[in-house]
Amino acid sequence: MTTRRGGFTLDVEIEVAPGEVVAVLGPNGSGKSTLLGTLAGLYIPKDARITLGGRTLTDTATGLAVPAHRRRVGLLSQQALLFPHLTARDNVAFGPRCAGRGRRESLEAAGERLAEVGIGELADRRPSALSGGQAQRVAIARALAVEPDLLLLDEPFAALDVDAAPAVRSVLRRLVRDTGQTTLLVTHDVVDAVVLADRLVVLAEGRVVEAGPTAEVLARPRSAFAARIAGLDLVTGTASGDGLTTPEGTTVHGIASEKIAGGEPAVAVFPPSAVAVHRHRPDGSPRNVLPVRLAALEPQGEVVRLRAAASPDGPPWADGLAADVTPAAVAELGVEPGDDLWFAVKATEVAVHPRRR
Repeated sequence: MTTRRGGFTLDVEIEVAPGEVVAVLGPNGSGKSTLLGTLAGLYIPKDARITLGGRTLTDTATGLAVPAHRRRVGLLSQQALLFPHLTARDNVAFGPRCAGRGRRESLEAAGERLAEVGIGELADRRPSALSGGQAQRVAIARALAVEPDLLLLDEPFAALDVDAAPAVRSVLRRLVRDTGQTTLLVTHDVVDAVVLADRLVVLAEGRVVEAGPTAEVLARPRSAFAARIAGLDLVTGTASGDGLTTPEGTTVHGIASEKIAGGEPAVAVFPPSAVAVHRHRPDGSPRNVLPVRLAALEPQGEVVRLRAAASPDGPPWADGLAADVTPAAVAELGVEPGDDLWFAVKATEVAVHPRRR
């Protein structure tokens, strides 16, 4: 599928099996919203064939483009977008009525859906009388009330507060699993992916750069974005006898997770907890030692994450690397953004994987 919006081009091929939940991740501007809009029929692609359950929704070769309201595609965004003048029940009944079902049947279906999301007793309330979490539950009920062949979720928990998001996420997970609802989820939150998705697809600059089962992608990421959301450091290059060679010729010593031919594209991955931080270049056993400039200090549970920028004297790929240290260690180092430091990591802590989709 190729879609162009302004100067941006999305060129991807993605399959979602019946009953599967696929999460699409990627940095801002990677094409996630364009993908959902094209599937929903909101954007006209330049070159595409989109099929859903045996039905062709878009075929640019023949000029076929099924209108959005006839696609049987449900869309749930981060904002509930409820009709303010309608009750929760009438908001949910709106979709079935537009699909041609009678008023009584639509209202009965709406009541059932509201009960399924745990707010059946709020059916007569208008959106102004609902909390953010309650309104998003109504939006979930509305998206499912049309019995879509495909449910599109666009950052569905991003606008919720930290107390409401887990409960709504749990409700959505239960409904999707219980009904076998085929779902495509766009998110920036690794928790959403872990809780909801069977498989991950990572986009960058309008292309698929990584795809696979959720656990595999997060454990062995092959793209910088996937590594970051998984909380891992990643360096790209080509496989070598000692680990990996970066584009400018630096060797990152590590252990290959599988057989990789020398010169093949590869990534070196290691946890920030394996990185030791020093004020001066360390002596001793670590084989991977590099100068960095401290960019930021970020609270990370019981540790502090030191986020690096590239040092004028170090490799450019050090930009974005992280080290997790205790608060006591930070105090002892006496560091602040802008300081020049040394990151060191043992070769035994570095896993080298082939880089492929």
